[in-house]
Amino acid sequence: MTFTPTHHITIENKPLWIFDDLCTQAEAESLFKGLQVSAFKRDEIARPDTQEYRHWAVNLTSEQIRTLPVYHRAIEAIRGITKQDFSAYRGYVNHASYGDMLFTHTDCAPDANEFTVLVYIASEWDIEWGGETLFYDNNDDCLFACTPKPARVAIFHGAIKHVGRPPNRICYTPRYTLAFKLEKV
Repeated sequence: MTFTPTHHITIENKPLWIFDDLCTQAEAESLFKGLQVSAFKRDEIARPDTQEYRHWAVNLTSEQIRTLPVYHRAIEAIRGITKQDFSAYRGYVNHASYGDMLFTHTDCAPDANEFTVLVYIASEWDIEWGGETLFYDNNDDCLFACTPKPARVAIFHGAIKHVGRPPNRICYTPRYTLAFKLEKV
């Protein structure tokens, strides 16, 4: 099956693709319901210098990752674009609510051949709720903002600086992002 990005940009010669056809609304809603009872821990950090400001996450096992259809579709989409095979070395779900502090970071070294997959898990999302993922260049200028629409998937080179912004005050639902960190097989 061929997947077509809704958006594609390059930041500092590193790709960023947005897909609206890798996850179904039903899958996103099912994951959202399951996450409502998950055991999130406040032990995730963005960078070593921000470790005193931890945020909520729940880690996934390799088996849990492999059971997710969106994971397999993301791998297929990356293979179709890059002609290379990748596999997850980590999977987890971030939880952000109004008032949380999240920091800019990269997911790998600049010369690493790694990708990050973010799946926005929500049954609904309102533009006024905020929660965008912002992507920056090396001058710390925001070049792209990804709206966390339900079932949307962002795939990007892990060396692109980014941050998931917490929801605005009027949002009473958590902002969940399912993340896969991928390395070349």
